[in-house]
Amino acid sequence: MDLVLALKALIMGIVEGLTEFLPISSTGHLILAGSLLDFTGDKMKVFEIVIQAGAILAVCWEYRVRIASVLLGLGRDPKAQRLVVNLIVAFIPAAALGFLFNTKIKAVLFAPVPVALAFIIGCIVILMVERRKHTHKVRVETVDDMTVMDALKVGLAQSFALIPGTSRSGATIIGGMLFGLSRKAATEFSFFLAIPTLFAATFYSLYKERALLSAADVPLFGIGTIAAFVSAFLCVRWLLRYISSHDFTAFAWYRIVFGLVVIATAYSGMVVWAD
Repeated sequence: MDLVLALKALIMGIVEGLTEFLPISSTGHLILAGSLLDFTGDKMKVFEIVIQAGAILAVCWEYRVRIASVLLGLGRDPKAQRLVVNLIVAFIPAAALGFLFNTKIKAVLFAPVPVALAFIIGCIVILMVERRKHTHKVRVETVDDMTVMDALKVGLAQSFALIPGTSRSGATIIGGMLFGLSRKAATEFSFFLAIPTLFAATFYSLYKERALLSAADVPLFGIGTIAAFVSAFLCVRWLLRYISSHDFTAFAWYRIVFGLVVIATAYSGMVVWAD
């Protein structure tokens, strides 16, 4: 395998892992990184989705004890059963809408202005929710306290992440906080919800685009997946510490800056924001 191509895959994996669970849109960052590295094309689009598996495996490893206890307790533990039901309920809206409208969304919204607007609107929503948190009481302290209706609301919020530039983690975390979840509960549920959501996207993409791939692609995809795993693991550990004493205001302002970067790079011709 070409050393330069391997280095590009490594960088893309790191970008995926560092941005997947932060409210800043991994998709937007991967598009920029891919264009700047000349790491583009139909196969590379599949690569960007498949390496999400590395980020999700990092969450699985971080929460391995909790996940094992849930799986072992499905037959007898009401909390485990409730969590699984909540994840299924939260998964359905985005999965259904993505299956029905994903092609159309990419055709219409994968352009500089919609992506930049999603970044900026996301900033406004984050700032509004953070300000609201000072005047509204938290209703759900932990993931175990969530009801099916709470899960449905978070699932509907996740659907907004189908819009490029929105951020899946941002939509679920900020949406959860807006609906009364504590910052910790919203963040952890976002992590858990990422497991079925991103694994489903990975396997669907592999199946749909299987004609583009060959055994020769395994090393390249492997490098990206491993890089995504390591960087996502470090990012998840850091984010859990960060939210214990900080809010998401800094990410909101970062989104505005990145939105301006999207516009600047697009209209300067540096990045081609197209499907």
